[in-house]
Amino acid sequence: MKEINKENFDEEVLSGGKVAVDFYSTECPPCEALAPKFENLSKLYSDDIKFVKIFRQENKEIAERYDINGSPTVIFFEDGKLIGDKLAGGVKRSDLVKNLNHMISEEKAEEISKKIKPSITEYDTIILGGGPGGLTAGLYLCQARINTVIVDIMLPGGQISSTHKISNYPGFIEPQPGYMLAHYMSEQTKNCGAAYKVAVDVASVDLINKTVVVDEYETIKAKKIILATGASPRYLGIPGEKELKGNGISYCATCDAKYFHDKEAIVIGGGNSAVEEADFISKFANKVTIIHQFDKLQANKEAQEKAFANKKIEFIFDTEPRAFDKVGNKLNVVIENVKTGEKKTIESDGAFIFVGMQPNTELFNNVLDTDEWGYIKANEDMMTNINGVYAVGDLRSKKYRQITTAVADGTIAAISVTKELDS
Repeated sequence: MKEINKENFDEEVLSGGKVAVDFYSTECPPCEALAPKFENLSKLYSDDIKFVKIFRQENKEIAERYDINGSPTVIFFEDGKLIGDKLAGGVKRSDLVKNLNHMISEEKAEEISKKIKPSITEYDTIILGGGPGGLTAGLYLCQARINTVIVDIMLPGGQISSTHKISNYPGFIEPQPGYMLAHYMSEQTKNCGAAYKVAVDVASVDLINKTVVVDEYETIKAKKIILATGASPRYLGIPGEKELKGNGISYCATCDAKYFHDKEAIVIGGGNSAVEEADFISKFANKVTIIHQFDKLQANKEAQEKAFANKKIEFIFDTEPRAFDKVGNKLNVVIENVKTGEKKTIESDGAFIFVGMQPNTELFNNVLDTDEWGYIKANEDMMTNINGVYAVGDLRSKKYRQITTAVADGTIAAISVTKELDS
């Protein structure tokens, strides 16, 4: 694999043939996650495809030519023409393989696939999930010299990575951008010595035998597993929601609020997330309407006071959405007053949904004891009903779910694992 720059870009990339280009940066965790995948695939596909890397910051005019404004970004060329997908951020091996295989014949792709040899790596502990709970567990374990790997289908950070500001995490006088707090946690654990396998595809998880298969060919074995896969936004399950996700309906204000300059937005929900994110959205939108099923908000008093004082935010109480529909560039929301049964349609430029979370447990094949909502039961040592398997953070059955409670869970699980492995 070759490093190129703006002087030889045209010669190396546009002069002909098939080329995969990685625009990378230094001090870039997603770039570090991509590098071994890109390197490994370059060896497998080298007979048919050229693989090159280019340092994005020092070659801005090339990056701008192809509308690349983040690292890493991988693009593909054939005979000087851009083809395939533009892959950015947490680039998965499966997405790289899909695009590479489209550049060659089916026979050649099958031949390359047969060259991939299954591998086995062993650790003392696997942590599934790189949110605050998983990262804290990793920090404590690596400080105890427990050989640990953190596995995540995304990049480290969990939900806090897409949270605008976090004002209640101890140790920071000023509110912290969520992505920065996630970065601090991740780098601290990485610098301690925990191994990372992130932005991977998790094919299977065997909790009884303590094995995890990633990217279809690598089996990771361990003595203990800590489950820290967190929770995901809960859907309303009403007509139009699934169809318009990403096309008028969002579950992440940090991701999408910037698209609402001088527009109107609807926020559905009345808890902390809904009210705090509505305030953030109002920094961009002209008007934000909060629709809540109860007659008062459930958010903390500080968040409520801030929202009620915000002249851009309006409230519709005792009301639930019943359907979404897109008409031109506008989103129509059918709402119903739960007390009177009256229905009406309101128009907006988009809707943000914050109505709670659901645990990410689909990988575990219903072998764990859960509560009535599907959250995993664990004792005071964070151990589940399966020996050697622990649950921490938002997927665990408990009364309160905060960053600080996830961190506490991770601490307890790591100490419990350390004592068991040392005994």
